[in-house]
Amino acid sequence: MAAIGVIGAGYVGLTTAACFAALGHRVVCADRDADRVSALRRGEVTAHEPDLPDLVSDGLRSGALCFTGANAEAFTEAGFVFLCVPTPSGPDGAAELGAVRSVLAEIGPRDCRVVVKSTVPPGTAAALSRETGIELVSNPEFLREGHTVADFLHPQRIVVGATQPEDARAVLALYPEAPAIVTDTTTAELVKYAANCFLAMKLSYANSLAELCEVFDADVAAVTEGIGSDTRIGPDFLRPGPGWGGSCFPKDTRALAAAAEAAGVDFPLLTATMSTNDRQADRVVRRVMAETGPLRGARVGVLGLTFKAGTDDLRDSPALRVVERLVAAGAVVRAYDPCVRGAVDGVEVVESAEVAVEGAVAAVVLTEWPEFGALSWAELKPTMALPVLVDTRCVVPVEAAREAGMRVVRWGNASVR
Repeated sequence: MAAIGVIGAGYVGLTTAACFAALGHRVVCADRDADRVSALRRGEVTAHEPDLPDLVSDGLRSGALCFTGANAEAFTEAGFVFLCVPTPSGPDGAAELGAVRSVLAEIGPRDCRVVVKSTVPPGTAAALSRETGIELVSNPEFLREGHTVADFLHPQRIVVGATQPEDARAVLALYPEAPAIVTDTTTAELVKYAANCFLAMKLSYANSLAELCEVFDADVAAVTEGIGSDTRIGPDFLRPGPGWGGSCFPKDTRALAAAAEAAGVDFPLLTATMSTNDRQADRVVRRVMAETGPLRGARVGVLGLTFKAGTDDLRDSPALRVVERLVAAGAVVRAYDPCVRGAVDGVEVVESAEVAVEGAVAAVVLTEWPEFGALSWAELKPTMALPVLVDTRCVVPVEAAREAGMRVVRWGNASVR
């Protein structure tokens, strides 16, 4: 088995390190965050990822996995070094590559394969290979938050871009058997952006359909079921909501748009995808106010803060964008999320859905946590100032809420009385 160094212990890096160790490789994972490294050495995993804490504990116990605060320890004896460092959006939307460049400067030319798993714009590996003299391999990740371990150990596909065929074969040999796409580094980098941006485009399309259904008094759930049953389209990523977010889609759509603009390529589908998403938070607030009237001084109960169910990630969450707009409209917001504790700017985070909606003129569902579909509105309604439920995720059974006396606004439908 191989000796592997992983630079970065975030969602991608930690999953990569723990899963490679579980597959029998020897892995050293480095991160510059001293507190994170100390916690991981104790087997403490804060990310809400099923099976990941167990894999980290197993790797530490067996000696197959260790953590360090020094990058050099991760690549000194490694045959492979995986770069899993952040590439955040810059002021113009383009990906910031400072962390990637910094690590490459530390590594320098040496006898190991350097694999870029970080999401970088097309052409990055080729350009940096020329600049640094390090022959880079591109191996983009396709991990869904809340499912990272399952996606790594049972991948739908593995994409590897390399100049030398033997480098691609060596990287593929590290993974479980799965369909493989072997290509050049630039194409591999573009596959990652193209996939995320296409999924974002489907979500924006679904949100536009939802708005159209509300105007025509149609049912968006039936519309998306009808088009999703077409195998050429598929049902995934057709559920409307308050917008899309997270650590990948917003960053990657901005980065690809910036790359296209820099290359002189007009990409109106992508710009429309982003502008449609930008409108969703204001649309939520308008629908709330259509039921409640002005929100100045009124309490609003928000159910869900993470960008999707199954994760504790608040990065670029559409729920937080809605909260920001509600506060700007004068509302006093209380919020509950099963995976969020502590302070969040502009909102009081409380310990239960019941506390969140008490005294509220509206309850607004912003994350599709299943438990919100099991709430008893017959018990909640008497505690609210107005019996208004705005369900942007369509998780609450309409009939039960209506029988409890709630005025229900369901995304992609006209108001249900």
